[in-house]
Amino acid sequence: MFKKILIANRGEIAVRIIRACREMGIISVAVYSEADRDALHVQLADEAVCIGGPASKDSYLNIQNILSATVLTGSEAIHPGFGFLSENSKFAKMCSECNIVFIGPDAESIELLGNKSRAREIMKEADIPIIPGTEGALQSEEHALKMAEEIGYPVMIKAAAGGGGRGIRIVYSKEELSKAYNTAKSEAQACFDDDTLYMEKYIDKPRHIEFQILGDKYGNVIHLGERECSVQRKNQKVLEEAPSNILTDELRQQMGEAAVRAAKKVGYYNAGTVEFLVDSDLNYYFMEMNTRVQVEHPITELVTGVDIVKQQIKIAAGERLELKQEDIKLRGHAIECRINAEDPSNDFRPSPGKIIGLNMPGGPGVRVDSAVYQGYVIPPYYDSMVAKLIVHSENRNSAIERMKRALGELLIEGIVTNIDFQFEILCDERFIKGDYNTSFLKDKLVKSE
Repeated sequence: MFKKILIANRGEIAVRIIRACREMGIISVAVYSEADRDALHVQLADEAVCIGGPASKDSYLNIQNILSATVLTGSEAIHPGFGFLSENSKFAKMCSECNIVFIGPDAESIELLGNKSRAREIMKEADIPIIPGTEGALQSEEHALKMAEEIGYPVMIKAAAGGGGRGIRIVYSKEELSKAYNTAKSEAQACFDDDTLYMEKYIDKPRHIEFQILGDKYGNVIHLGERECSVQRKNQKVLEEAPSNILTDELRQQMGEAAVRAAKKVGYYNAGTVEFLVDSDLNYYFMEMNTRVQVEHPITELVTGVDIVKQQIKIAAGERLELKQEDIKLRGHAIECRINAEDPSNDFRPSPGKIIGLNMPGGPGVRVDSAVYQGYVIPPYYDSMVAKLIVHSENRNSAIERMKRALGELLIEGIVTNIDFQFEILCDERFIKGDYNTSFLKDKLVKSE
């Protein structure tokens, strides 16, 4: 097992990894930007190193500085968390070249699955249903127009190197295609330094359901069930729950086996997530695979009892996966609300600032993953998420009521948050019935206007 791990991230995920390290008897090393000097992860880690200025490119995306900090502190491994460099194949490769263990899959898997267009081809070879679309990249605007006619409108133009809802445009007619194509191409170049695009048939109002997988370096792969991630705004998840209320045991088994097959097809190891779209007839289609731990991993931990971050560390250290598929049982229901420093009444504008009052909820079945404290100043340079509020209960209805209770106890003063907005979602009749899809929040916000 590792003696010392450097965490190449910030915020609540850095705190989450530090806690896992402490429970495993591993020394943790935090890195931080000048803006995060007073951050909680810096205070909780055994050691901390400043790696640059406030902007992400100068610090949390600065590969040279992070590798230097790893070597200087004598850390044997790097945990990248999510975001930043977590799905950067170049970073994973450089770690390997420096004899530093990257706690995640190998660089080849990241590169292979990071290209969404290539990933589609691989899944097709593995006999996993994929959304009808282009076999390879779009070569030009004219090519895009031709393919759209063949696939049939509406279609989605997507960045091949994309993620996080960036570089995606829905096109309903040929009149809209030119603008959508060029806008997606520019956004893909700006966000991913890669303007390669591909096209898929647009599935109207699907459910977004993802399966958590774990694999070791010896070919053993299991899944930990699914997460329902259809409550989204602009392709960004807002609230997640596990398990999904629409999956039968048979469909869960089919999709879980498909997720495992996807991982085995590319020799994948460590934690990963296979994301599917499910249509109104319960047909499922591969969407993408995320080669990292997910923001919403706590709900899977609560319904399975499996500590995903500890498993990541054990797998990276070369241990065999002790868990078998038959060991995984889903117990009860879990919900996660992402608490963001943003103003829902003002187009969700970010709301950085100083927290002058804070009360975190507690009681049975309540978990809070956060890195904020009273007096902490939320910097304007990073993602607006300030906490993840997670609850677990014996069934979905009681989990909803528990989350409402927990949101009622959560107090964050000094900044504007989306706490009330999350409460409104939980009180919505469609959500309570479980009768919702990826258009749920868009429809809800249009109604409120």
